[in-house]
Amino acid sequence: MKSLLVAALLGGAFLAMDAQAAGDPEAGEGKIGTCVACHGKDGMGTAPIYPNLAGQSAEYLVSAMKAYRDGQRGGGMSAIMAPQAQGLSDEDIADMSAYYANLEP
Repeated sequence: MKSLLVAALLGGAFLAMDAQAAGDPEAGEGKIGTCVACHGKDGMGTAPIYPNLAGQSAEYLVSAMKAYRDGQRGGGMSAIMAPQAQGLSDEDIADMSAYYANLEP
């Protein structure tokens, strides 16, 4: 019985993560205007220093963008990314992440 409860709790946690990261890729396409300068509309970095986003995990992209927005991610490209993420809502981030995650690398 105890293992059933643990399995149910873990399953619920994973479902919550999926729901949190789920976004609308079509809406995301309309929100990436600033992103394309570095990450391209196709999700392929426009220069070697910019990471490719096409095909990345939406959950990872959501987590990274929220961390930049909330000042929890430093170093690397945070000086560029944090200001870009400042005005984004959770829905914006989920939509943009879904867009890039759905692209073929």
